[in-house]
Amino acid sequence: MIRLHATKKLFDKLPLAADGRLDSPEAAGDVANDDVESPLSGWHANLIRLQRRQCVLLMHDATRFALFLPALTKPDFARLDVLFRDALMNTLLKLDADEAVLLRAQSMLGPLVCDRATDRSVLGTLNQAAQEIDHLLWFREMRLDELSPLLVNIRLAQTPRNRKGSKDCLWPVDEMFRLLGGQAPDISRWRWL
Repeated sequence: MIRLHATKKLFDKLPLAADGRLDSPEAAGDVANDDVESPLSGWHANLIRLQRRQCVLLMHDATRFALFLPALTKPDFARLDVLFRDALMNTLLKLDADEAVLLRAQSMLGPLVCDRATDRSVLGTLNQAAQEIDHLLWFREMRLDELSPLLVNIRLAQTPRNRKGSKDCLWPVDEMFRLLGGQAPDISRWRWL
């Protein structure tokens, strides 16, 4: 299972069962990963508005690896499990993860279990990432539907972040690949958006 700490704004939008799981047939997830929190567990999520559209920004607590889900509608909130899984796997694939890392990530995925317990340090970093996306839209004079969420995820993964209690910055892409037991990709070949 993947623990998702949602802000109040997002928590109120999610169709949740009594146990905190998404109340959707698609959110069924793997039975093997149903009860135990995986090493990939521990994400914070916030509902943000960009150009009058609802978007969800997720960030892994330990690695500060971010995922951006743009322009969500009401039915999409019931499918947050599937959207999260697709965004994570596609971002790892685009970051040149080898097959072993992808298989390890796939095995660690499970159903989302949501709660409202949040950490201010992670939320601060999450809000900073949201401001970076907003600035990108403004600076490039782009509409939200012209922006590739996959490229945004790659850019956020390549942006150094701070963690409470540590003076050194961390690179989310390196930390996520370390968590998944793989070699971090060479990000020098990626051009910024």
